[in-house]
Amino acid sequence: MKILIDFFPILLFFGSYKLYDIYVGTGVLMAATVLQMALIYVIDRKLTVMHKITLALVLVFGALTLGLHDDRFIKWKPTVLYAAMAIGLALAVWVWKKNFLKLMLGSQMELPDSVWMRLNVVWVAYSAFMSLINAYVAAYYSTEAWVNFKLWGYAFPLIFIVGQGFYISRYLKVDEPKAPNQP
Repeated sequence: MKILIDFFPILLFFGSYKLYDIYVGTGVLMAATVLQMALIYVIDRKLTVMHKITLALVLVFGALTLGLHDDRFIKWKPTVLYAAMAIGLALAVWVWKKNFLKLMLGSQMELPDSVWMRLNVVWVAYSAFMSLINAYVAAYYSTEAWVNFKLWGYAFPLIFIVGQGFYISRYLKVDEPKAPNQP
């Protein structure tokens, strides 16, 4: 269910773009993202900082796209989001000596500090890569090519998350099974 909620806005954006145009797609994306965040809030009773930033960027860049009738704004939104993530994670760990990944996920899984540090560095590199590749496609390709890239480009995060899962799995502690007569 959660994965469906995560992909809901991009799938609706893609469908409405293909049926109509980038401006209808942008309006649908904005509405779908608001609905997505409302659903996440109902389920989790909170929105993470990343959720709030994503919502704000979709609404601001979407409004600029619609208000100025210029598709460049919505095409550059992912570049800004990923660049902000890369810069934020890098500043946090190397300037403020805080590992935001550990702060956000440390209560859900226990990993050695060195693994948290490597994960943070990998997230900085991944976010910078995604920012740069989106910027390249947005700047040098048509809107049609960019929309197709956005849809099929979801392979990058899926591969990244699966690879990250394999990496951290060897560091996760496994609960020992209890003997049948133990409480």
